[in-house]
Amino acid sequence: MDAKAEALQHLVDSSNRIVFFGGAGVSTESGIPDFRSTDGLYNQKYDYPPEEILSHTFFMRRPEEFFRFYRDKMLPLDAKPNRAHLKLAEWEKAGKMTGVVTQNIDGLHQAAGSKKVFELHGSIHRNYCVKCGKFYPPEFIRDCGAPVPCCTCGGRIKPDVVLYEEGLDNDVVSGAVHAITSADLMIVAGTSLTVYPAAGLIRYFRGRHLVLINRDATPVDSECDLVIHGKVGEILGSLS
Repeated sequence: MDAKAEALQHLVDSSNRIVFFGGAGVSTESGIPDFRSTDGLYNQKYDYPPEEILSHTFFMRRPEEFFRFYRDKMLPLDAKPNRAHLKLAEWEKAGKMTGVVTQNIDGLHQAAGSKKVFELHGSIHRNYCVKCGKFYPPEFIRDCGAPVPCCTCGGRIKPDVVLYEEGLDNDVVSGAVHAITSADLMIVAGTSLTVYPAAGLIRYFRGRHLVLINRDATPVDSECDLVIHGKVGEILGSLS
């Protein structure tokens, strides 16, 4: 274990209320591509920019093309939790982790065993009819081949993910803010901290130590007590 990992281990050992704030870089080691890196989703070529496809307007106006992209790129149903997800679940079980705040929609934190997860941008594992609320599993979206109406009322089925032009869920945000303000150690990982309003939530942290783990530099590196540049799973997986 190198010096920075040892420093992080000491902070974890001396903390009782750890909150984790994670982005796409937490799941890349599970084989899920991120968005903004050179080989990320937003730098691939499509008929429309991914930011446009993943908007509420596009979903309403071009549902066939939305779901074609969504099924191809946003439904990693075979992905498994990596060492980062597993370590956080382990800390929660031990009573040290008080909340995971995630920008990811893949559900891997829950798959690893975490219970206190605040999904800021929703989840691919929840799909609802916008008219009657009937639930549909992600396998339905994957296998249907095209947008189909709700089998109960004929309404439009939508993944429970926050698209561009949509707001975050107030209850989820409130839970995340409470977890962050109550923490004595906050670990921010796998995020460029450029997606707002989600990234702004770290400003609510008033605890003792702020740690950042990310492949690249971020706008808040200078404000952190400890900065580690590397893979999130490798780093967290090396801790006890």
